[in-house]
Amino acid sequence: MTTTTTPARTAIVLGGSGSVGGALLHALFHDEGFGTVITLSRRSLPEAVALARATGRRLVEKLVPDMAPASLAAATLEVARAVGGELEGFSVLGVGADTAKLTLEAHRAVDVALNEAFARALRESGQVRHLAFMSAAGADPTAKTSGSGAAGMARYNRVKGEAEEAVRASGPAIVSVFRPAMIIGSRHTPWLLAKALPLFSFVTPGKYRSIRVEQIAGAMIAAAKRHPATNATYHYPEMAALIASGRQ
Repeated sequence: MTTTTTPARTAIVLGGSGSVGGALLHALFHDEGFGTVITLSRRSLPEAVALARATGRRLVEKLVPDMAPASLAAATLEVARAVGGELEGFSVLGVGADTAKLTLEAHRAVDVALNEAFARALRESGQVRHLAFMSAAGADPTAKTSGSGAAGMARYNRVKGEAEEAVRASGPAIVSVFRPAMIIGSRHTPWLLAKALPLFSFVTPGKYRSIRVEQIAGAMIAAAKRHPATNATYHYPEMAALIASGRQ
């Protein structure tokens, strides 16, 4: 009797240098469902290289020194076609801190334009059916563009909402959007706030509860492995449910 096994999947990741990106790469390299991880970044990611060696998995680093929409899209298409097979897309790219200091257009240039270019290239490759995309709680493409661009403020929510719309319009057939609130484990979250927030979770509305970087990564991977049939948006309660389902 011949036994057949399902080939391990390939993950293609944008934003691997950030806090959530690091947790995502760690989880992917330790997940038996993924045999190859592709990263797109300006420079090599030493932690990803070390993880690949430690786990015996394949890492393909595609460097994009000029991280502009056109060059990112071209690099994404090139590496996807070179690796071949069916890919699972993941993007956790976004301006991590000091968004209040950015102009609206500078913020859009990263969160909207780069994510849209990545999503479009994934679709055009013909090898990606699903993209797991990290946004933020409160994302709203109709929010005001005036005022502060700090996280959680209207202008910030506007950019995140526009990014969601762009990715869904240009990307693969199915896009799963993840909307974390305050992220525990992010280098941009003040340590005192990270310690205090979980203590108040019982009075915090579910969708705005703080969440750890490892939980976001786990939820994104669980969604990808379920082969979702439709677009969906995940806040904390839905992410917790995904993680639980992945353990079963």
